[in-house]
Amino acid sequence: MFLNTIWLALRSIRRNLMRSFLTILGIVIGVSAVITMVTLGNGATQAVQTQISSLGTNLLQIRPGQRMGLGSGGASAPSFKEVDATAISSQIGGIAAVAPESRASTTLVANGRNWTSSVVGSSNAWLTTGNWQLKEGREFSDDELRAGAAVCMIGETVRRELFGSTPALGQALRVKQVSCEVVGILASKGQGSFGNDQDDVVLVPLKTLQRRITGNARVNTLLVSMAEGSDATRIKSGITQLLREQRKLADGVEDNFNVLDTKQLADTLSGTTQIMTTLLGAVAAVSLLVGGIGVMNIMLVSVTERTREIGLRLAIGALEREVLLQFLIEAVVLASLGGLLGVALATAASLGLAALMQIPYTFDLSVNLLSFAFSAAIGVVFGFVPARRAARLDPIEALRHE
Repeated sequence: MFLNTIWLALRSIRRNLMRSFLTILGIVIGVSAVITMVTLGNGATQAVQTQISSLGTNLLQIRPGQRMGLGSGGASAPSFKEVDATAISSQIGGIAAVAPESRASTTLVANGRNWTSSVVGSSNAWLTTGNWQLKEGREFSDDELRAGAAVCMIGETVRRELFGSTPALGQALRVKQVSCEVVGILASKGQGSFGNDQDDVVLVPLKTLQRRITGNARVNTLLVSMAEGSDATRIKSGITQLLREQRKLADGVEDNFNVLDTKQLADTLSGTTQIMTTLLGAVAAVSLLVGGIGVMNIMLVSVTERTREIGLRLAIGALEREVLLQFLIEAVVLASLGGLLGVALATAASLGLAALMQIPYTFDLSVNLLSFAFSAAIGVVFGFVPARRAARLDPIEALRHE
């Protein structure tokens, strides 16, 4: 009897294919919108986490100024010195690497080509703190770091723009007025978390940048990579106390530097994208309710159109619950078909939009199953009223209906 009821429901849907499709269109759009929004939101969250982690593993960024952002007072706060990095490395436990960093933007000349790029002055520890790998070549030697030798490592973008298909290793690269030997080529890292090209960089020894390019001993940033499993709170507290002593800040005087934990930044940005994903998913779910109202409306019309058929079934012995079940199953089948089409449409849309937005496509089985189950539940909820109305028809009055 149950299978026969399903067959009757499917046959009724097939008789009015266009109307049935238009009926479930709201559910198709609702299900596809919910799945697409959640999938893209999860992909964006994963992209943010990946890009933040590319800055460095368990990384702390220490910069002059009382707070991050505009109006931070960084310009008036004294910069760091190389001895600050040495003090942190030697006096704070749980540290994997400390790199002093100073930057300058300048024009590079090599192989008859010009290119404006960011020149970073630091030590070999900069590679560790930033999760950099060497594609070719070697790191700086201790003698080169101490003497401020004219050597450099270049990113993939700089290599491509200045050398093209020509081998860059061992070639001369002019940075401002300094001719540097390319001793290493960094492996590509791609776009950064703020849209910057991380591969558009030249790394030189810190003393080389200070003495030959900028002409000052400023260190703009201290990069601290914490050892795996270390207590970030303890390390940040120790660094803060040590730098206050190094910078001779009296008790009660506000820090003139700030410590940024990239893991906290990643968690904050991920939390924001997850909230936005939930909000967009909730807004998209409203269209599912609209689709459910459309199903109920068409089912009520269907009951009116088939009044004589219902009366005939009741007159020859069909039970009320069988008529109720027939129309309820018809509504559930309609909503379920809408759910299946919505899942298929969402998969195609998510793949296309993820590729367009350059974020990873993350398939979430639970979201797809939940959306499909919700669409079927809508069929039950919004199909019950028309089904009950059909089951309660008076056979005699139904047979008289024109």
